[in-house]
Amino acid sequence: MARRRGIVALDCSWKHVEESYAKRDLSAVGKGRALPFLLAANPLHYGQPQQLSTLEAFAAALIILGEPAQAGELLRSYTWGEQFEILNREPLRLYADARSSAEVVAAQGEFFPIAEEE
Repeated sequence: MARRRGIVALDCSWKHVEESYAKRDLSAVGKGRALPFLLAANPLHYGQPQQLSTLEAFAAALIILGEPAQAGELLRSYTWGEQFEILNREPLRLYADARSSAEVVAAQGEFFPIAEEE
């Protein structure tokens, strides 16, 4: 679906994401999907799982959808962008290769065992 209709990223604080989402009528955008577990490279949350900047989340979605060149172009706009690719290279590769939700969950468990417990 994302390849056909595109990707939308909501740029707001994670602390206020539900409130921000509720204030906007995003129903026309399509189905919401969460990204699999990844590590942040942004200076505020470096090395923390699931604390991605909007740029990191957008780039991750592009990589998973098979658009690594476009993701790299976005990531190069920040000094820490390349580090995001380095930190998440293997999980992103496995997520991109996954053909089902079960395979994504299995890949998460390989790299982030705590993700299975949540």
